[in-house]
Amino acid sequence: MSTPSGGGTRTARPRAGTVGIKEVARHAGVSPGTVSNVLNRPERVAPATRARVEQAIRELGFVRNASASTLRAGQSSTIGLMILDLGNPFFTDVARGVEEVASERGYAVILASSGGSHDKERRHLTVLAEQRVRGVLITPVDEQDDHVELLRQRGVAVVLLDHPTPRANQCSVAVDDVAGGELAVRHLLEQGARDIALVTGPSSLRQCADRRKGALRALRAAGLGREALREITVPDMNARAGEGAARRLLDGDLPDAVFCANDLLALGLLRVLLQAGVKVPNDVAVIGYDDIEFTGAAAVPLSSVRQPTFQLGRIATELLLDECEDPAGHAHQQVMFQPELVVRESTRRLVAHPEG
Repeated sequence: MSTPSGGGTRTARPRAGTVGIKEVARHAGVSPGTVSNVLNRPERVAPATRARVEQAIRELGFVRNASASTLRAGQSSTIGLMILDLGNPFFTDVARGVEEVASERGYAVILASSGGSHDKERRHLTVLAEQRVRGVLITPVDEQDDHVELLRQRGVAVVLLDHPTPRANQCSVAVDDVAGGELAVRHLLEQGARDIALVTGPSSLRQCADRRKGALRALRAAGLGREALREITVPDMNARAGEGAARRLLDGDLPDAVFCANDLLALGLLRVLLQAGVKVPNDVAVIGYDDIEFTGAAAVPLSSVRQPTFQLGRIATELLLDECEDPAGHAHQQVMFQPELVVRESTRRLVAHPEG
């Protein structure tokens, strides 16, 4: 079917998904090469012709095939972001920093989550490589990162995010979690705690191992042995696991204080303790890690160790894109942020109570 237009005819608009450069060229009355120039080198096309092609693109709903362009160019304007846990607000804040820098510099971000699984991590990295991403930001599941190294050997820039690297020829951006664990336990000791429970995830997670190491360092500095730290290891780093850890504590004598390896664990633990009638902090002090948005709004505002999450994402992305755009001139950096103690009601032993 055709419709009148300026004394001539114009073919009906093709179905969505079938429009290519040839259809746009026919619609605008130009050659396919002219359409290609409008898309890729618009300065080479006369303004009136360019406007006619752009109008045809809008009318037909043409969407350029970025995958085909990537295959021709051998690179894309996308980067990958591989995180451990989509459900953890810590990574949400990191991703905001990543997206902000990527957007400023004309890149799109493909987000993936390993969920702590090596196999899932490997599959996602394979897909990212197939998509020919310019680079990948990754919080690896553990130190065994052979598949990450393979990605680098293929020419894909990789920056370790929330994970330090021992390699001088690779960028990383992390927080000193040993110092963070030490901050948390030293604070509990200063509040008078001598029997402390540590609720943490698998030791294969670098963050958990380092926070435990810092906790033990604080105990040694106070002249206390490892027996002063009760360890409860949970399979997941979420609120449900924190609830389970609280029930285990309630089955025996309560400790003076609990250090949870992240805030989700601490919030779940806090909820069960309060439901059981335990007074926080007078009976048990509780501190978390990450200082996510919800900690200050908990039933008892939660003390935590703050990480500069947004800055982690920003700096890591800047390093990655610098390497992508100038691999020969790029200077690798290993950035280590220092954590900060945030004290709230959950660890303040002296809480004023109204009389009567």
